[in-house]
Amino acid sequence: MANNILVTGADGFIGSHLVEALVRSGERVVALAHYNATSNIGNLEYLDRDVLESVEIRFGDVCDAEFMAEAIKKTDVVFHLAALIAIPYSYEAPRSYLNVNAGGTLNVLEAVHRGGNARVVHVSTSEVYGSALSVPISESHPLQAQSPYSATKIAAEKLVESYHRSFNLPAVVIRPFNTYGPRQSARAFIPTVIRQALGGGPIQLGLTTPVRDLTFVSDTVSGLIAAGNTDGIAGGTFNLGTGEGHSVGDVAQTILRQMGSASEIVLDPRRVRPQASEVDRLISDNSAFRKRTGWAPQVTLLAGLERTIEFFRRHGEALSPDTYVT
Repeated sequence: MANNILVTGADGFIGSHLVEALVRSGERVVALAHYNATSNIGNLEYLDRDVLESVEIRFGDVCDAEFMAEAIKKTDVVFHLAALIAIPYSYEAPRSYLNVNAGGTLNVLEAVHRGGNARVVHVSTSEVYGSALSVPISESHPLQAQSPYSATKIAAEKLVESYHRSFNLPAVVIRPFNTYGPRQSARAFIPTVIRQALGGGPIQLGLTTPVRDLTFVSDTVSGLIAAGNTDGIAGGTFNLGTGEGHSVGDVAQTILRQMGSASEIVLDPRRVRPQASEVDRLISDNSAFRKRTGWAPQVTLLAGLERTIEFFRRHGEALSPDTYVT
């Protein structure tokens, strides 16, 4: 029997892939897109017509408590992805991140608590760990707020924890490490490299030494769905990553080789985080999630990069003009 599923942040990068996978698996999906004057549905535009026609798209805002209370009625599972995610802009407008990331999460939890007992899969981030004190990073690693963005995501996690402990709300927290793939925002470093390589100029990046655990979007999506389907994990917090680390510089060089580009990588100071805010290494220990759900990543980095490059070659409109995107 199909579930009634609500996906917040459905018009975003991961959200659109999640909606697509859920529909193809036979679920009834309500996709919450952020309200805008032009009814732009964001990355949902890339879904095949037959998939899109099976989705109920609703425009709204997770910051509107009354709207969320209505949207969540008769819902079996809520995948909560809506968030402000651009770390550099969180230095400029921290209160907006608090309002959306923590306040929006509170509205989702209150709506579920007051209006039913839907399972909540709360999508957090590996950024809550800050710079690794030990590698690989397990779920017991201390939380370190090294940006206003990460502070608000920690706050959101703690709200989820509190609603589970206080009201037995069936929620699970998932901490994806760095997800990449088709439809990703041009603010992220992999699309940034691809865009600049397509333009033929130098590749402007921030620091190339940070190491990241890169998960192809289909693997992240399958992990989220596993979290929504697995019984007995409510109240848990789980890493979602490959367990392998790659430096930004090495990944950029791999992309350039795959694209046949001779472009040179140069430092762009605008892309460098404040010194105490930079996160040097993010490599997951995914053993707990694998053991509890049976999930495992399927797409290698080389294969994932090839698919991502091909998407942006075909969809140049998905890449921003030649400017730095915060």
